[in-house]
Amino acid sequence: MIIKVCVGSSCHLKGSYDVIEALKTILKQYDVEHLVELEASFCLGQCAKGVSVAAEELGDAKVAENPSVSVTADGMILHNVNAQNVEDLFKKEVLPLINK
Repeated sequence: MIIKVCVGSSCHLKGSYDVIEALKTILKQYDVEHLVELEASFCLGQCAKGVSVAAEELGDAKVAENPSVSVTADGMILHNVNAQNVEDLFKKEVLPLINK
């Protein structure tokens, strides 16, 4: 699975660097760093929705309905991610898809 964190101007100002650092720690904590490729992305086109994090290559996994998640052709985008909620969003939305 590929996880991309937006580092465009808007997301950068809203703390995307902190989200990336938190995700590095979370991936190690849940022992999935070998299953996930963490990348920075210049812009995910969701500038008004805070720091955006895309999870791609989900295969046939189903994404639960959640107002903080948009389903795309490539996977899903988590919205309004920050250093305080990134672990909760990861556990609820991404980890179940990795473990399938």
